[in-house]
This record gives sequence, structure tokens and C-alpha cells, in this order.
Amino acid sequence: MNSIEKLKKGFADFKNSYYGGDFKKSAEYAKLITEGQQPKTLMIACSDSRVSPEITFNSNPGDIFMVRNIANIVPPYDNDGHKHGTSAAIEFAVNYLGVENIIVKGHANCGGIAALMKDVSTGDFISPWVSVSARAKEEVLKNSEFSTDEERRTACEKASILVSLENLLTFPFVRKKYVRGEIKILGWYFDMPKGLLLEYNNETGRFQ
Repeated sequence: MNSIEKLKKGFADFKNSYYGGDFKKSAEYAKLITEGQQPKTLMIACSDSRVSPEITFNSNPGDIFMVRNIANIVPPYDNDGHKHGTSAAIEFAVNYLGVENIIVKGHANCGGIAALMKDVSTGDFISPWVSVSARAKEEVLKNSEFSTDEERRTACEKASILVSLENLLTFPFVRKKYVRGEIKILGWYFDMPKGLLLEYNNETGRFQ
């Protein structure tokens, strides 16, 4: 079975489950169709094909409002009239869906962060995009605690999440709700080799 046929079969399996095959699933999906989505969580994750949040969190349709991009980056707020896909999704999730949580989820072995660390010129769009996390790279390179390229990349993957969390608070509508305690902002890191999910602890300053 080639890759396209595999996708088509996957859709057939989905249809069988959510359009009558499983009464509970089909009823829940029908409700989502007629009443609209009401996800509680916005998750900003990487486009990497190995880390699909719907699979890794065993979630159902309607559970998570997803944004996926290279290296799970949140750019700073910039109302310059240009095209901002990630920023538009954040605005929609916060102002129109009323999500209660925003999670920035990074992961191990991230190709986008590897490109950032190596200063690889990757086309017209990737290099400028990952440069949003340049501050994370600078902080890691200044830290003598990391002695290998792998250690530095891993540290940058985590530091980049923190840059994105800070950038989230540059959005006025996000900051307003965060200050009021109406929304939680979390940083998660998926350690693929070890099968661990780490959460950033503000008190310890570490992912645990």
C-alpha cells in the first residue's frame, strides 16, 4: 500500500468510527458538527511527523485546537498588517474560542532547532522563521554546562519553548487573560527517545 492509499484507508477507518460505526464516537462527532467546537486547550506544536499531538495524547476530535509549525515557535506580537498564520490562530483560539490553556510543546531531535544551531541556510522561509528563537541559541552557547552538540541542541529545544512562552505574553489579549488568571500558559517537552513528557516548572526553572 503506497502512502496515498494509506491515507485514504485511514479516512475510511475514521468514517466508519465517527459516522455510525461507534455509537458514542458518532454521537459526539455529530454534536461537534452541529454545535461547533469548544476546545479548552490551544497547543502549539512542531510539524514533525513523529510527534502528532492527537496521537501522543490520545485525544479525540474537538479536544485540542492545534497549531503546528517548524520548531513549535511563537513569534512576538506584531500588528504590521502582514500575513501571520500562527498569530492569527492564537487570536482565534483566545478571543473566539475562549481556550483556558495554551501549551507550547517542543520535542527532542527537532530539525528546526538543529538548523538554528548550525546556522544552516534553509531556503527562503525556514531560516528567518527559526531565527525567532535566536535568543535561545545565544543563551545556550554562553552556557559552559553543555559540552557536546547534542547537549546544546537539546538545551536549545527547551530554551526555545521559553522564548515562545515569553512571546505569547506580548499579545495584549493573551497577557490580559493571563494576568486575570483566566488562562494558563504551559511549556511542555516531549523526550522521544525516553518516552517522557516534561513540563517547565517556573519555581525551579527546569523541565521536570
